[in-house]
Amino acid sequence: MRTSTKTRSLVAAVAVTALLAGCNAGSSTSSDTGSQDGTGSEAEGGEDTGDDTAQAPAPGGSDETVRIGLVAEPASLDFTTTDGAAIPQLLLDNVYETLVSVDVESGEIVPALATEWEVSEDRLTYTFTLKDGVTFSDGSEFTAEDAAFSLERVSSDAWTISLKSQLDVVESVEAVDDTTLEVTLSRPSNSFLYALTTRVGAMFDTEGVDNLAEEALGTGPYTFGTWDRGTQITLERNPDYHDEAPYFAAVEMRYFDDANALNNAMLTDSIDVVSTVQAPESLAEFEGGDFQIVEGTTNGEVVLSMNQEEGNPLADADLRQAVRHAIDHQALMDTCWAGRGELIGSMAPPTDPWYEDRTGDYPFDLARAEELIAEAGAEGTELRLRIPSLPYAVSCGTVVESMLEDAGLQVTIDELEFPAAWLETVFTNKDFDMSIVAHVEPRDMANVFGSPDYYTTYGTEQVQTLFEEADTGTEEEQVAKLAEAATLISEDAAADFLFLLPNLMVADPDITGLPTNAIKESFDLGELARG
Repeated sequence: MRTSTKTRSLVAAVAVTALLAGCNAGSSTSSDTGSQDGTGSEAEGGEDTGDDTAQAPAPGGSDETVRIGLVAEPASLDFTTTDGAAIPQLLLDNVYETLVSVDVESGEIVPALATEWEVSEDRLTYTFTLKDGVTFSDGSEFTAEDAAFSLERVSSDAWTISLKSQLDVVESVEAVDDTTLEVTLSRPSNSFLYALTTRVGAMFDTEGVDNLAEEALGTGPYTFGTWDRGTQITLERNPDYHDEAPYFAAVEMRYFDDANALNNAMLTDSIDVVSTVQAPESLAEFEGGDFQIVEGTTNGEVVLSMNQEEGNPLADADLRQAVRHAIDHQALMDTCWAGRGELIGSMAPPTDPWYEDRTGDYPFDLARAEELIAEAGAEGTELRLRIPSLPYAVSCGTVVESMLEDAGLQVTIDELEFPAAWLETVFTNKDFDMSIVAHVEPRDMANVFGSPDYYTTYGTEQVQTLFEEADTGTEEEQVAKLAEAATLISEDAAADFLFLLPNLMVADPDITGLPTNAIKESFDLGELARG
């Protein structure tokens, strides 16, 4: 048994987000889909190593390797120290599991490594009953000791990404016995249980964290196999998995840095699934052919961020409002993403309970944009639009540039290699006026707009109060307060919300288990099969 107590700040949800992760415009996830935190190298027409004919069924159903095409590979396997959606997309639910998970159909929190849980009347103590007989892929037993270690480690210096703040509300963790875990919070929190479904809830072996950047040891249906950097990562079926074994014996995650190369790989049978279509206009290539096309929604809000730090042009609210009025969002989405997606006007997607359509806050009005620019004395102001080298950002960046110049502003586009250059220049150093990135983490509004220290530079006291009241109140109060926060963020023109990324996938016609909606951080490979 082990017990630890830590004192933490009360502002739990304010700090984070792997927007970066979001930065991924692309790669669909069973989650969150969105994209990754790295750029893969081109692998057009690579050797076909998949076995299209199932051999004598092995545990799980097939000896076949399924090949998944993505646009950007992880920079590392360590999502505790490296931002970006690519890593949890690859490893969460597949190699690392969590105590609880999210049902992608209902959006409800469901058991995973915890079979059940109880919450005390004061909402401060969560008692989890853990699944018995679970082992890590090295054969060691998963117990409450490992669960306590994993949750405690999030608050330590070992975790460095901003998302760790989602567990700031945890005050103590105790392994009561091998299958019972007790977590005590410093205050009631509506977001705590949901946070456990994300990467901060990943369960690690107490002896398996020495080299997380290159090795991954978990309890999931797959084990980490090999990494041919710049080309692919291979996962292998876990022969000792505690639940239903996955159908495929192995998964090859193949990375492409070019949308055409990705499409060509699908058209030439070099891959079985395009995880996220990076050139929506190219879907016509697959329509009417021997392919299935999946179209749904995601959590991926494509955000035009505006640096509001003192001394920057966009610290002027009139100029930020002008930017929002100057953008014809429907025309932009039609032009840069083939009209695929959804206009939302805020940082809450329709799959969140507090979603409200905010597209009417700043309708396209070029004359009003010009008036606001004149009132701000900002005619001809030069703005640096620094974007990551991801397909949606590059495609939409030129449209934003043109629309803002029509309103009388001067825009210079700098395309930064993603993740390294963008993360350093925009995310860390805040050396930009505007940027475009998709935030794909679920329920991340407080993470993205809850702190002026975050790269979005917003986080007013008023919105921080709303976030805290939403987290500590009743479920009804949570919905009302977060809807109010979304309204405030929109009306303050804290950023512009270009559109919500769609979940667009292309696959062989007999591949099953593909998620219609990508509302989690992971791409749940264990669900895939060939029917």
